[in-house]
Amino acid sequence: MKLHELEKNIGAKHSKKRVGRGSGSGLGKTSGRGQKGQKARSGGSINPVFEGGQLPLYRRLPKRGFSNYPFKKEYAVINLSDLNVFEDGTVVTPALLKEKGIVKKQLSGIKVLGEGQLDKKLTVQAHKFSKSAVDKINESGSKAEVI
Repeated sequence: MKLHELEKNIGAKHSKKRVGRGSGSGLGKTSGRGQKGQKARSGGSINPVFEGGQLPLYRRLPKRGFSNYPFKKEYAVINLSDLNVFEDGTVVTPALLKEKGIVKKQLSGIKVLGEGQLDKKLTVQAHKFSKSAVDKINESGSKAEVI
């Protein structure tokens, strides 16, 4: 088969429905929307959960269970590559990170992730460390201390 021998499958191409174009199409005048009412108006659609003013199902059912969402802990995240701005032998604390502008808000604590390489010998103090971060910190001769 060659490119010029290709043909469309039968029935694969439909002509676009042109609504509101006379009586021959079967979709003239009201364009298949019926007579008047909210659904006949432009932009008039009803929320799928709307039950005509009846108390909706999601309000009829009792609320159960407990969500821990309001109490979840969110950590300020930094990468190892961010710590290369410090001098050798520095003790990197959350206060020092905030002072340098590496961390804007401390939130529930600081978590160190293992993205990048650590070239300096530092003592890093943080609330949490990822496994890869601890491995790379020990590999570079630095120390990781959990506060």
